[in-house]
Amino acid sequence: MAKQTVAEQCVDILVRAGVRRLYGVVGDSLNPVVDAVRRNAAIDWIQVRHEETAAFAAGAEAQLTGTLAACAGSCGPGNLHLINGLYDAHRSMAPVLALASHIPSSEIGTGYFQETHPDQLFRECSHYCELISSPQQMPRVLQTAVQHAIGRGGVSVVTLPGDIAARPAPERAEEHALVTSRPTVRPGDAEIDELARMVDAADRITLFCGSGTAGAHDEVMEFATRVKAPVGHALRGKEWIQYQNPFDVGMSGLLGYGAAYEATHECDLLMLLGTDFPYGAFLPDDVTTVQVDVRPEHLGRRSKLDLAVWGDVRETLRCLTPKVRPKTDGRFLERMLKKHAEALEGVVRAYTRKVEKHVPIHPEYVASVLDEEAADDAVFTVDTGMCNVWAARYLTPNGRRRVIGSFTHGSMANALPQAIGAQFLDRRRQVVSMSGDGGFTMLMGDFLTLVQYDLPVKVVLFNNSSLGMVELEMLVSGLPAYGTGNHNPDFAALAEAAGVHAVRVEKPKHLRSALRDILRHKGPALVDVVTDPNALSIPPKIRAEMVTGFALSASKMVLDGGVGRMVQMARSNLRNVPRP
Repeated sequence: MAKQTVAEQCVDILVRAGVRRLYGVVGDSLNPVVDAVRRNAAIDWIQVRHEETAAFAAGAEAQLTGTLAACAGSCGPGNLHLINGLYDAHRSMAPVLALASHIPSSEIGTGYFQETHPDQLFRECSHYCELISSPQQMPRVLQTAVQHAIGRGGVSVVTLPGDIAARPAPERAEEHALVTSRPTVRPGDAEIDELARMVDAADRITLFCGSGTAGAHDEVMEFATRVKAPVGHALRGKEWIQYQNPFDVGMSGLLGYGAAYEATHECDLLMLLGTDFPYGAFLPDDVTTVQVDVRPEHLGRRSKLDLAVWGDVRETLRCLTPKVRPKTDGRFLERMLKKHAEALEGVVRAYTRKVEKHVPIHPEYVASVLDEEAADDAVFTVDTGMCNVWAARYLTPNGRRRVIGSFTHGSMANALPQAIGAQFLDRRRQVVSMSGDGGFTMLMGDFLTLVQYDLPVKVVLFNNSSLGMVELEMLVSGLPAYGTGNHNPDFAALAEAAGVHAVRVEKPKHLRSALRDILRHKGPALVDVVTDPNALSIPPKIRAEMVTGFALSASKMVLDGGVGRMVQMARSNLRNVPRP
């Protein structure tokens, strides 16, 4: 019987940690590991066209399961391509193990061909990043990396030179039981008692929820019922807290809608539950604020706190709710719910007025129809930019659907790669990539991965021939749009040339049937929807400097001869201004 190699031992440890796929691109320094995967029936090698896709796919798989996923890159440029997807996984707290193969160990430090230093390069986007320099070192380093990724929620990177991977493994490798799940964290009694005192003393309480409320829906609803609190959410909290929520007042932030902004500013106690909300301009600075988070480093880093509570949201509310007195005055809640209903009426009108005649198609209408036609347990992966806006405002969560995007890192081109990871996890589940034309074309090569593996991902392409969010940022800053236009092909024709079922839609009356067609198709499919490039989102709270910026950019467009474009944009944006 042949002696086990270090690469084979490495793959065995990954399998024992729950990894079932290794996403990557083959390369000489990585060959021993890829060959070990080939000979291990418990794990599959998933060949993608770009290592960035590998990291995004692994991150999506980890977010959907909460368990370890893995990706790999060959030495130098190969593993360097992983970095953007690893940043996203790390900032999303997705447990991902990245294997960065390396140049021959004897050549490290000599400026060898393709030499980089992965053990240094990946430190900022990982909890653990180490170089293996001997076969005896590998098992403990890899096991430590696994436990960092799972235990702390994020990325670990192991750098493995190709020559060491090919060597015989030591006879008696030290292996131990691996941590495969995270514990819950309960706050101390003193913090719970102080929080109960603050809740009892407040007349108007608002809950603002993030992704840390995953698994705590019932506890949040029970607490909101007891204290008659409106419940708003950040983008990453939408899928966990918006459904079956009679206290919902929408979302705050740059992509927000509804009455969440007013609810957070007009209360006298704001409770931030499991959110590391990054937009301080949308949070009040004169309201008593409490934050509950399982990661202590998140407490107070975005806003001034009157009480910081280190704990899991579900466990915290289970301890807190029985201790607080029920509120009897529901006027604040009723007022916020009324404001929210009025705001939503404006959002709905954005895509229902003369929609059958509006060409190019309203992107809001596309998102709304997709929401109606998609499966009740669909996974939506959403490109950064305007697709984030339409997903945030028009997709309806129900406790079974999932919505994944680069919501914290904010990378372009995330949707298609994340859809690949989601679909490999479950080929029977409907996976929809809401792609912008900018994001789709950035990593378009991995559209061929759908073909190669016959992955039934459905790509809904919002094709407005522009980088719409960047254009909005320019306008708000008082700059005319420049460098944001895309000269696009017929994406449906490109998809068909690759062997994928595809439809191009230019008129609203054809939209619903086209979406039904691709969603029912058994294999990969794409619908190329030509959407209005002038449909730009407006935040729920418009500040004076934003108005000034729009005015400046409009005047510059007039001086530059862009009057027609300016008028079109003004008309389109009137549809999206939230009602007061």
